[in-house]
Amino acid sequence: MNAFDFWQDREQAVKISKGVEDEEKEIEKWENFKKEITDLEQLVAEAIREKDESISDEAHKNYEELEKKFVELEFIVLFSSKYDQCNAILAIHAGTGGVDAQDWSEILERMYLRFAEQHGWKTEIIDRNVGNEAGIKSAVYKISGRWVYGNLKSENGVHRLVRISPFDAENMRHTSFALVEVVPELPEAETIDIKDDDLRIDVFRSSGPGGQSVNTTDSAVRIVHKPTGITVTCQTERSQHQNKETALKILKSKLFKLEEEKKEEAEAKLKGGVQKAEWGRQVRSYVMQPYQLVKDHRTNYETSDIKAVLDGELDGFIEAYLKKVKSL
Repeated sequence: MNAFDFWQDREQAVKISKGVEDEEKEIEKWENFKKEITDLEQLVAEAIREKDESISDEAHKNYEELEKKFVELEFIVLFSSKYDQCNAILAIHAGTGGVDAQDWSEILERMYLRFAEQHGWKTEIIDRNVGNEAGIKSAVYKISGRWVYGNLKSENGVHRLVRISPFDAENMRHTSFALVEVVPELPEAETIDIKDDDLRIDVFRSSGPGGQSVNTTDSAVRIVHKPTGITVTCQTERSQHQNKETALKILKSKLFKLEEEKKEEAEAKLKGGVQKAEWGRQVRSYVMQPYQLVKDHRTNYETSDIKAVLDGELDGFIEAYLKKVKSL
């Protein structure tokens, strides 16, 4: 930051400055915690020396407060992977279940937006396809903030919902699925070179609500990477050029992540590790009827408070997942 040319690339400089600010806040938390421990030690020593019960009660109260703070700080230590500090691209796709699956996808969308809001993260919509009757067919968001990917990587996989369908006149119980994809926004991905011949680029008119000229011109862009079949769509920007640029960034991140996953799979085979969850093998189940339960099938962490979970209370699931990953 002290380099003479630091502010020549303003966008990069702002990112670095924000990163330094976040690091300083985190260090300050640990320093304050260390100081409070020292103060508590002195208070306990005084209580023993003076044999004063009022001082002992105060020390006990301070200890309980410190214990809560420690649990919060300990959670940060679980973020140890290379890309945990990165922003994330979150995609939700309706799966098997028709209108119910589309409605379920919109419920998940709300859940993740609430979770991001609670953590003070910035959300930016990249693509969103609304269902004909209800819900959404798919949605893609960029979520920016501290430890975003570290938190959201546990959500990658198939999410299953069991409930009495509001779209069934006979009030039958239905099972529907949605696929959640989480990819880190990787600065290294910019170095990936993609051949023009490997891409199929389609332009079309944006759908849904938008600003001036968004729905009247062919501004939306869909990019298909032929060798892998990865498809990325962006239609929220006003110009075709902006949408193409955003879509290419996401495609590069996905390709980079794909290569990382191939390496991890090869290492997992050597270690006898578990394969990643694929479509049809849900990572988490949400049951609304005949009982209420949310259960993660990778960690066996569960809760009956499904309303809180769908309101964005995901920390318990995330912590259980991170602890399991760290122990492997």
